[in-house]
Amino acid sequence: MKCASQTAALLILIALPAMAQDIAFSPDATLSCLEDRGGEDCIGLSAGACTETPDGYTTVGMGFCFGRERDWWDARLNAVYQALRAADQAEDTEMKDIGATVPEMAPALLDMQRAWIGYRDALCEYERTKWGGGTGQGPATAACQMHETARQTLLLEARLAEYEAR
Repeated sequence: MKCASQTAALLILIALPAMAQDIAFSPDATLSCLEDRGGEDCIGLSAGACTETPDGYTTVGMGFCFGRERDWWDARLNAVYQALRAADQAEDTEMKDIGATVPEMAPALLDMQRAWIGYRDALCEYERTKWGGGTGQGPATAACQMHETARQTLLLEARLAEYEAR
């Protein structure tokens, strides 16, 4: 019996990527919102549009849609982190050059980002446990990761905008 259930689970896992390929995801709703008004209200709009499609409304589809928007935010997060780190490093160098004895920002940014990753992972693990092992735990975890990654992206983008406003 155990072998039969393992085989069934394996067949489902093999079928998931094929099912997900039929689901359409576009970041356009989120991008449009960010351009119009920005802010946290834009988080999840593209995933929401994706889940409104016939295949997106399944548990697998929801996980796929939230995961795709999470990946979109993660790429944006990585780009803004690199830009902010470069700006912080330049500021650190300038402070050293003038003899200022202030804490360095680039290492603090790195420490903050590493701590945030741990926080996000722990928070989303907690969210997953609230589903008691049910099928909703996958989409709930992906949605949590999407929201937290987006929030961190917006935070770092605001910090970078401070440099650009100077």
